[in-house]
Amino acid sequence: MKDALPYYNVGPLLYCPANNPTIVHSLPENRFGTHFSMALCLEDTINDDCVAQAEEQVIQNLQTLCRLHDQAPFFLPDLFIRVRNPRQITDLAKRLEAAFALVKGFILPKFSPDSADAYLKAVQDVNETCRCHKYIMPILESPALIHPRYRTDILCALKDRLDRVSDLVLNIRVGGNDLCHVLGLRRNRQQSIHSIHTIAQVFADIVAIYGPDYVISGPVWEYYGGSGWDDGLRRELQEDRLCGFIGKTVIHPRQIPLVNEAYRVSPADLEDARAILEWDTTNPSFVSAGMAGERMNEKKTHANWALRILMLSRTYGVSDT
Repeated sequence: MKDALPYYNVGPLLYCPANNPTIVHSLPENRFGTHFSMALCLEDTINDDCVAQAEEQVIQNLQTLCRLHDQAPFFLPDLFIRVRNPRQITDLAKRLEAAFALVKGFILPKFSPDSADAYLKAVQDVNETCRCHKYIMPILESPALIHPRYRTDILCALKDRLDRVSDLVLNIRVGGNDLCHVLGLRRNRQQSIHSIHTIAQVFADIVAIYGPDYVISGPVWEYYGGSGWDDGLRRELQEDRLCGFIGKTVIHPRQIPLVNEAYRVSPADLEDARAILEWDTTNPSFVSAGMAGERMNEKKTHANWALRILMLSRTYGVSDT
């Protein structure tokens, strides 16, 4: 299990089309708060005929942000570029020049056995050439994952590849909408993606295979307005967290505080987590009542849970109740 804060710090990942010029105003003016990350997307949010223009815009945006930040520092979220293909990784690393320092890493869409090796080689080459450490966040969203006959083999094969560069893997991400698209499904504001059993089965296999070794982020919630959108997001976040996801892809700034709120830990959980992690190993008993006297704590059984609670508390904070 990951035990360092960078893997938990991605938090709400705000998606922004890479050809959107407004971030050079939004970020210096601190319009979105100071607890989120940002994905500059060159893939699905960009018309196929406009990719070259979007590349130029993202380069211009990052160079402008770099210059403005040097002049008067402001909060800069961790910035990631969601590419379309491995070529863009090496190409953008060269063209960004000094502004490449602002890029935390790359998001790898539709990560599959056909694309994995090329993606990983591109990132490794960039890290070696630039003498830097850029992370990757592969997205598991290929249509082939829907079919249970192939899913386990694909997920295990991809994990074998990622394990070779595990220090570069910041998060595993899941493409809930892409998987729903295969079956022509879409949830409304009152429905959780975890209630779509076919998709939930895919998620369950991803968490079972990747969860012991990687942080896995929750799928996008596409509603940000209308009656009940926020209550629906809160319900899905509660299920995300219960099922093993940490953080979430967001598509509107309104969603950011709800994600941060959902991952705060309760004082009772933090108290028990500390007791478990600080257990007196000379004590002959490895089980005791929780600090509030309401549940059982077991040193061996709850150690991974306790570590996760500690990481979440350091990243998201502690709730009032």
